[in-house]
Amino acid sequence: MTDKRDDPQPAHRLSAHVEAPRLEGGLYLVATPIGTARDITLRALDVLNAADVLAAEDTRVLRHLLDIHGIPLRGRRIIPYHDHNGERARPGLMAALAEGASIAYASDAGTPLVADPGYRLAREAAEAGHRVHALPGPSAPLVALSLSGLPSDRFLFLGFPPSTKGARLTWLRDWMAVDATLILFESPRRVNQTLREMCEVDANRPTVVARELTKKFEEVIRGTAAELAQDPRMATLKGEVVMLVDRPGAVVADEDAVRRALQARLGAMTVKDAVREVAAELDMARRDVYQIALGLDEGRD
Repeated sequence: MTDKRDDPQPAHRLSAHVEAPRLEGGLYLVATPIGTARDITLRALDVLNAADVLAAEDTRVLRHLLDIHGIPLRGRRIIPYHDHNGERARPGLMAALAEGASIAYASDAGTPLVADPGYRLAREAAEAGHRVHALPGPSAPLVALSLSGLPSDRFLFLGFPPSTKGARLTWLRDWMAVDATLILFESPRRVNQTLREMCEVDANRPTVVARELTKKFEEVIRGTAAELAQDPRMATLKGEVVMLVDRPGAVVADEDAVRRALQARLGAMTVKDAVREVAAELDMARRDVYQIALGLDEGRD
């Protein structure tokens, strides 16, 4: 005979409701879903419901989100604020803050100020002495990092790489030398090209391509840069893409590599200076490099 208390409880509807608290004046940076509409927080809905002024990177996206969650405008107009009109729109928003208004700003998707134009508004509001509030929530870089399986103790968000090949390759060489997991956005049309250029830097670097995060066709593809560059899926990617790149592996230099590096320098500098440069370049102890340098000197004698 089973104890009914041990039976699993069936799922039931949660009682949750949107509140309309009186908001103190200030700028509220509201994180919005990157895919699934229900990923929004209750606090975000409260602020969108109660704010005196609504501003958005894309007014249509915010209006659709309000409709999904039953948030009425009540005569409020959604003010567009984006890269192309920021200089014109910002004075009006700053004037509203000066009058004590509460302004909710939402980017197109995700956390405001991460690769979107809101940072100038937030900076100016803070410099003018207004309160700036951040409502945490969805963020594509952090979702991708969580799914990637790459180290998350130290990471760097890079935004979009340059669009031209030469600038992009230089950019990749510089950043792929950094000791951190790299997170970048990329157009689905350029992912294949970026992967091929990554192979010129380090073809064996663990890499992740994540697309359509939290949406119906979410996909996370893992492998080395070389493996992904050969993956036929990269040529037909659709949707929003986040790429992640593992930190550099430890460089193991054999004696031949050390000898070559020393020989390239010994004709132009002292043994001491050559040893110092080679040790720094190959991440080796100076004493070990010095012993190899002594062997080279003996060979010349």
